[in-house]
Amino acid sequence: MPRPTQQQINNALWRACDTFRGTIDPAQYKDYVLVTLFWKYLSDVHRKHEAELRQKYGDNPELIRRKLARDRFVLPEGASFYDVKRNHYHDADLGDHINKALTAIEDANKQKLDGVFRDVDFNSEANLGDTKERNRRLRHLLDDFDDPALDFTPFVEASETGREDVIGNGYQFLIKKFASDSGKKAGDFYTPEEVSMLIARLVAPRAGDRIYDPACGSGSLLITVADEVRDDEGNRSRDFAIYGQELNASTWALAKMNMFVHGIDGASILRGDTITNPRHREGDALLKADVVVANPPFSLKKWGYEEAATDRFGRFKRPVLPPKSKGDYAFILHMLHSAKQDVGRVGVVVPHGVLFRGGAEGKIREQLIRDNLLDAVIGLPAGLFYGTGIPAAILVFKMRRPTTDVLFIDASREYDDSDTQKRLRAQDIEKIVQTYRAYESVDKYAYRASFEEIEENDFNLNIPRYVDTFEEEEPVDLAALAEEIRAIETRLAATRQELDGYLRELGLPV
Repeated sequence: MPRPTQQQINNALWRACDTFRGTIDPAQYKDYVLVTLFWKYLSDVHRKHEAELRQKYGDNPELIRRKLARDRFVLPEGASFYDVKRNHYHDADLGDHINKALTAIEDANKQKLDGVFRDVDFNSEANLGDTKERNRRLRHLLDDFDDPALDFTPFVEASETGREDVIGNGYQFLIKKFASDSGKKAGDFYTPEEVSMLIARLVAPRAGDRIYDPACGSGSLLITVADEVRDDEGNRSRDFAIYGQELNASTWALAKMNMFVHGIDGASILRGDTITNPRHREGDALLKADVVVANPPFSLKKWGYEEAATDRFGRFKRPVLPPKSKGDYAFILHMLHSAKQDVGRVGVVVPHGVLFRGGAEGKIREQLIRDNLLDAVIGLPAGLFYGTGIPAAILVFKMRRPTTDVLFIDASREYDDSDTQKRLRAQDIEKIVQTYRAYESVDKYAYRASFEEIEENDFNLNIPRYVDTFEEEEPVDLAALAEEIRAIETRLAATRQELDGYLRELGLPV
């Protein structure tokens, strides 16, 4: 049988969601489907490696067992997808057997998978219905994933090395589909892939870089940036270190699984509130990264203002604390504090209010510009992000900049709106990136502003203050317009006269 294509895999994965679609909110059933995909992937990896070892050491089962125990992960006996489907498919407590299998996998792989499955209960009556209904759904789910199109064994080696990542692509495909169905909740776990690609190209990760996202969601942005890492010759490189932190438990688990299916086993994805409890540290200091990226929650109200004044790392007094009711600058300041002071690059998605709001935010913005950290302000089209129609911008910061100028790009008018969700096209991304690299003004599109100009504007970064996109209307020829109106009136009079004649013939009043 030929290997399935990426499209066939994606279609099969989306069919598997029919078990839940229409009866459970996507924000709930995404966890069941994605965990099952991950479990099936682990089982296929194990099955392929075991078959290869049996072919090589068929007469030495103890040697096979020892080699499997040193594999990328350990799959305990009876815990594979196939074991549970074969042995417990018709059991009344099928959900409990799935839970036990996943717990066994966690326990056997604590360093990599501890806690990943803990918050997804396949025996939940609240989420999956009573025993009869729950078992019906779970059997459908097992059948859907036991599909030839979802046999991942032909792709295992490629997935582990990142060469032909159809498994990781399938995982990303599902996360994107769930995001499109999840409304406002989507922003908690997914950054649109085109925005992720744009950020990745703007920060230009290099071989050997540490890459950090303090609000990593499902890890999609981190994975996209990692895929953009290049060596000195411009070739893709797997020489990088990934760090992320996520507060939401189920989203943190998605990020862990997402890294694993993309072959990024060494990623350090920690759980917790980045602002009040940053987990990535080196001794008594915060971890310093070459590249820091994020799409943090917009204008978060309860961000940790009460603890910020006494922050042990001194992240937030630059020169004042961010406002209590909006956490945008709390994330920006944390990201800048986490960037290496000589080569650090920071790319962050923000709502437009960050560019011009006054008060404490205005003072912080002024200080960041005076410290010569802001490199570019890029306005994006409204409606790019799931669950919100408000326009956003990307701020790019750089350490040790060779200029005090700031580049403003207005990319808000160029996008694809053929679908319900707007998106940046490849040419839109390329235009932004090339304009940023050239770092020069472009009529009606970009403007390189000096520090003095920004200072004159009271450090207001509202893009229309710098990029003039006004299109003058063509001058109106009044004489020609008057002649056209007279001609229309003449034709109208003739038409009216003709109509009156018809009315008289019919004996109707004129």
